[in-house]
Amino acid sequence: MALSDDFLAELRQRADIESIVSSYVNIKRNGRISKGLCPFHNEKTPSFTVYPDTQSYYCFGCGNGGDVITFIKNIENLDYIDAVRFLADRTGMDMPEENTYDHAMNKRRLRILEANREAAKFFHNCLKTDSGRIGYAYFKNRGLSDETIKKFGLGFAPDSFTALSDYLQKKGYTRDELILANLSRPSKNGRGIYDNFRNRVIFPIIDIRGNVIAFGGRVMDDSKPKYLNTSDTPVYKKSQGVFALNLAKKSGKDSLILCEGYMDVIAMHQAGFTNTVAGLGTALTAEQAHLLSRYASEILISYDADEAGQKAASRALTIFKNTPAKIKVLHLNGGKDPDEIIKNYGPEKMRAIISGAANEIEFKLLSDRAKYDITTDDGKRQYLLSASNYLAELGPIERDIYASRIADELSVSKEAILEQAKKAERKIAAVRKKREFTDVQRREDMLDKLNSERRTNFAAAKAEETLIALVMANPEFLKAVDEKLLPEGFVTDFNRRIYTAVRDRLNDGKSAEISFLYSTLTEDEIKAVAKIQTVSHTLKNTVHECNDCINVILNEKNKKSLADLNVENISDEDFLKFFKNT
Repeated sequence: MALSDDFLAELRQRADIESIVSSYVNIKRNGRISKGLCPFHNEKTPSFTVYPDTQSYYCFGCGNGGDVITFIKNIENLDYIDAVRFLADRTGMDMPEENTYDHAMNKRRLRILEANREAAKFFHNCLKTDSGRIGYAYFKNRGLSDETIKKFGLGFAPDSFTALSDYLQKKGYTRDELILANLSRPSKNGRGIYDNFRNRVIFPIIDIRGNVIAFGGRVMDDSKPKYLNTSDTPVYKKSQGVFALNLAKKSGKDSLILCEGYMDVIAMHQAGFTNTVAGLGTALTAEQAHLLSRYASEILISYDADEAGQKAASRALTIFKNTPAKIKVLHLNGGKDPDEIIKNYGPEKMRAIISGAANEIEFKLLSDRAKYDITTDDGKRQYLLSASNYLAELGPIERDIYASRIADELSVSKEAILEQAKKAERKIAAVRKKREFTDVQRREDMLDKLNSERRTNFAAAKAEETLIALVMANPEFLKAVDEKLLPEGFVTDFNRRIYTAVRDRLNDGKSAEISFLYSTLTEDEIKAVAKIQTVSHTLKNTVHECNDCINVILNEKNKKSLADLNVENISDEDFLKFFKNT
């Protein structure tokens, strides 16, 4: 779908990159730029940088960069047009009239959503039939009321190969539509279809707009897999979905409780904890974490008390670090999960657990304390060494508080703990410095990979990149640059192509900012342009700087041309002509 410059210019103006990014990443202003922890890779030192002047961003750790469209494309895992549509919806703009392809895709999505809604009704109604009585009994045995069953639209898929497929085909849905929605699967001979969900209790997955986008099904016997979820479809991406967020966002609370399973969430809602949600059958993803942080300033992780659950909680803490949300972890005691605790002790016990939620450092200390036998000298030593690594990452006040607490608990000198924390801090700093050096090398490697001539023509390439940044930021400089250097004068082919794309747009009287280069450049090339633009805020933006870059490029071009000459076979006349032309 072709987008006009006028539309993109207005979108760029309304969707200010600093404002959009700050809803996903905790960024802090530092002069003309803003910095924060990158949402696209794990890091402890902020290398993700937003440039309001150029309406671009770049991560100096992983090389991800671009404009606000690129950011939404990556953070929401959307294609280009859907990212534009996302921003248009967010800023109150209407999308331009869509072409035939986009219209067909939208129609297909609508048909899948309609089929899912019909399927949800079918599954729910099955609970009232003889074939679905076993599913209804399962929910009742789990302590769910009829009101809760209705609230979550719970259902049952009968033990039949074609019950749902036959029902939906009679409603007018085609074989291909049902397969695309993952409600049905093609038979081995390719001629027929059969139901994806059979003999399972069903949990509809509903998005924040109220659309049924997928289903989760639990077996009624010991067959595998225990849980079956809808595969990715045009309306559903498992890595992005959150169960019950449509209900939790109406709770009126500024916190969300994140559980592991459907039944935990449903039990929590029934007990009055209506701000509870869960992931969808996979480990927590960055997309889910950012989605949750948009609806709550505090996330309470309530994963199972077993070893697997605690490991998952530790991973979740790392992922949530790249969001602005405050994170706490519930210490579940009295049961392996929230559902069991509520059944055994009632909502009051769960309420007390929530009140005593631990922050990240407390959770890590508690987890490590459980690993070691602190009644022995060796166990105490191992625990203190591990705890020192956590204290090393805290500020002086927090470090002193926790060191005092550990010292009192274990009858150990606080000074000894603080000294060990300082040693750990120095070691961590050395590792971090090495990692940052590796990140720089990776970033340079990324540019070198795109521009194969860069490594052997470094001075020229850097001058070309600076000149591109100058002209993009100051289009009025182009005329002066053209008088001294045309694209043919560039040393490296890659930078020549980037500069040509920028120059052609400017000569046509159009903007040459990143948002307008998508039709010309690849996604990796867009990232490279974002990297090139990072120097903009360090420049004085003068024609004199352009001239300095031009001189470097021409000198390097001449050196290269001279090096390419076969001086043994060249005539004196041609040799003189070469120097005259250069």
